[in-house]
Amino acid sequence: MAKPNSSDVVFSDQPLRLAALVPEDLPVISALIQDAVGSVAQTSWKPAERRLAIMLKRFRWEDSERAEHERRPYERVHSALIIDCAMAVRARGIDMEDREKPLALLALHCIPDEDPPSARLLLALSGGGELAVDVECVDVALADLTRPWEAHSRHSPDHPLDDEG
Repeated sequence: MAKPNSSDVVFSDQPLRLAALVPEDLPVISALIQDAVGSVAQTSWKPAERRLAIMLKRFRWEDSERAEHERRPYERVHSALIIDCAMAVRARGIDMEDREKPLALLALHCIPDEDPPSARLLLALSGGGELAVDVECVDVALADLTRPWEAHSRHSPDHPLDDEG
């Protein structure tokens, strides 16, 4: 194996391109989309294609430790979260008429059906909203689409623990 040289780019500088094809793959994507922000207007449900796509401004968790170490600003990047093999999408606690209201993602959970490989994917949103996506099988992709930019906040996102309020 060749030794990397100084012109090699470290992983965290590369755009993310991840796929989850089994429920066990989803925690990685869930961690990386935590605190990503989108809107109803940036959400596209195409029933004929069985695809839900959400454009996000994703906090770059994979770079946060290095940013702290180098004392530089945290970053965000435009990303697409794509859920294929979707059979139905339902929203709870989201005003679908308010197309510009920010939707802040907290987590992606998978609830397997009694008849695998089908499942329900739950996108938990701040404020208690959620998108429930019934899927024939797990087929989720996360892809960065742009270069990162400096996050407006100089702090990484922080949330109280559930038992703290």
